[in-house]
Amino acid sequence: MDIAALRTANPDHWMKAAAIRALTLDAVAAANSGHSGMPMGMADVATVLFEKHLNFDPKMPEWPDRDRFILSAGHGSMLLYSLMYLTGYEDMPLEQIKDFRQWGAKTAGHPEFGHARGIETTTGPLGQGIANSVGFAIAEEIQRATWGKKIIDHNTYVIAGDGCLMEGVSHEAIGLAGMQKLSHLIVLFDNNNITIDGTVDMADVTDQNARFAAAGWHVQAIDGHDPQAIDAAITAAKADPRPSMIACKTHIAIGHAAQDTSKGHGALTDPAQLQSAKEVYGWNYGPFEVPADIKSQWEAIGARGAQTRADWEARFATLSGTKQAEFKRIFAGEAPKKLSATIRALKKQITESQPKVATRKSSEMTLEVINPIMAETIGGSADLTGSNNTKTADLGVFNPDNRKGRYIYYGVREHGMAAAMNGMALHGGAKPYGGTFMCFTDYARGAMRLSALMGVPATYVMTHDSIGLGEDGPTHQPVEHLAMMRATPNTHVFRPADTVETAESWELALTSQSTPSVLCLSRQGLPTVRTEHKTKNLTAQGAYVLADATGKRQAILMATGSEVSVALAARDLLQSDGIGTRVVSMPCWELFAAQDESYRRKVLPAGPVRVGIEAGVRFGWDQWLLGERGNAKKAGFVGMQSFGASAPAEVLFEKFGITAEDTAAQVKALLGL
Repeated sequence: MDIAALRTANPDHWMKAAAIRALTLDAVAAANSGHSGMPMGMADVATVLFEKHLNFDPKMPEWPDRDRFILSAGHGSMLLYSLMYLTGYEDMPLEQIKDFRQWGAKTAGHPEFGHARGIETTTGPLGQGIANSVGFAIAEEIQRATWGKKIIDHNTYVIAGDGCLMEGVSHEAIGLAGMQKLSHLIVLFDNNNITIDGTVDMADVTDQNARFAAAGWHVQAIDGHDPQAIDAAITAAKADPRPSMIACKTHIAIGHAAQDTSKGHGALTDPAQLQSAKEVYGWNYGPFEVPADIKSQWEAIGARGAQTRADWEARFATLSGTKQAEFKRIFAGEAPKKLSATIRALKKQITESQPKVATRKSSEMTLEVINPIMAETIGGSADLTGSNNTKTADLGVFNPDNRKGRYIYYGVREHGMAAAMNGMALHGGAKPYGGTFMCFTDYARGAMRLSALMGVPATYVMTHDSIGLGEDGPTHQPVEHLAMMRATPNTHVFRPADTVETAESWELALTSQSTPSVLCLSRQGLPTVRTEHKTKNLTAQGAYVLADATGKRQAILMATGSEVSVALAARDLLQSDGIGTRVVSMPCWELFAAQDESYRRKVLPAGPVRVGIEAGVRFGWDQWLLGERGNAKKAGFVGMQSFGASAPAEVLFEKFGITAEDTAAQVKALLGL
């Protein structure tokens, strides 16, 4: 690598890129922690992208029609932070660069959405960024078709590395993007042949160019240090009707003693080697020092977007007042005012007709009234549309021939679906929901965790929520998954008992601004348990008294989902024996825990025996059985202690002891009867 020749051929470009490299070296050295090599290797690509192609405005980072830049190789976060500082983002002053990876700084070890304006998504787990980008690009396609090119017409750019492309989620994302012909998606592959353990061929011999081409992508291979080649490749990518991958051959930690080695991936902190690298760059400045002329050149790049944004604002102003208000509402993530009345009307209809339906069907019934009034919903399923009941007739199917379609056939791609949903929500102007079987939250888990971490209000429709799915057997029967999801911070796990609770859960999910929701829905038919119409959303309280004791209250039965009807039947048995029994429906533990203690005390007073009923494992239930004025000697649980089995649902509930009779017997035993 002849760095002297690169400096001589493109001196202005070289020094702008050198600023990124120097800031990266200084920040990592100050923190004594971080990843230096990728920002150093991809500085040329990033400089050309930001200078010649990216439409952005550091003074208004959330401008709706900006190009999106996603650093999928999130360990190289100093690339993004350097670019933000250099171009003039207000959230990224030099002090933040100096505080890289320190307590309270916006410059976390990996880019964190919400820490600084301009970070589009959280990218630490490799592969998530490129998978998010597919959702960004889908949202852009739908909105371009809906609002017109004068209002929405932008690109999504991604920098991804070998690690991103090795992770399995990338395969799901790449296949989906190619099939959907997402022409405004451009991936810049940092092809440096180095991973933490050594050269890539120690673990992988995949021809990534052929892989992308096989999935329907436009593929180019270039020298990632040649600014003219980079510019030409991005220009060609923007003109192609397919998603594009540009394989940029780069040198990790270019110019450093660790260049082209696995050591170059990590923290390069040796002072002598750092100084030597700067000398190779021709960078004769102190730590964190960027000369005024270079900083002003970068600031000019950032300032360029102000006129582009102003032009967009002028076009937006030509829309009718009604359309402007609707656009602003949708991008603010606010539900339409008529949503509440629509849900109330459905609840009233259900309490009057009292159908016995699976809650997956209840969800479909709710979506049938929601989707027509919320143009921002984008539904989908991981090849289980007929089982998840996620498609309504009005949506239309999103594909290359119908960009206004709002339903996506994701194929068997749970993880890719969940990650794309995050991307849609982060793009703005979209309320994504997607379905699969609840046991396959295992496959979607990585992206679901990031929904919670980022505060992205995606909605996960997880059907076949217990042994009640029956004959498919233990591979498909979730028993530990409720506990797993409830253990995740900032996640609302809804397990509704009937159509009324399902409708209320959907209302809460679609009005959430910063918390993802998981709807756990049954395959088997469930009776309507809310037989008295209440305009109030009782599910919003997390738990409530569904049926109170007649006579002295001696027992409280707590249940969720399909087991609420078991609890009601057990109450009938106990009341017939003179044992006053309260039934508490608990559709959302997280919301109940957030209520005032005075309310929780009214629902769960001290004294009576308590039995929890749920066709899952006990883990987590002790919060309500033993806590909240509970007593270990007066607490029991009716549920699963093992994996399930293959048999009809009613047989399974009987064999595993999840019945009204088993519940009543446990209450009597706790009462010493």
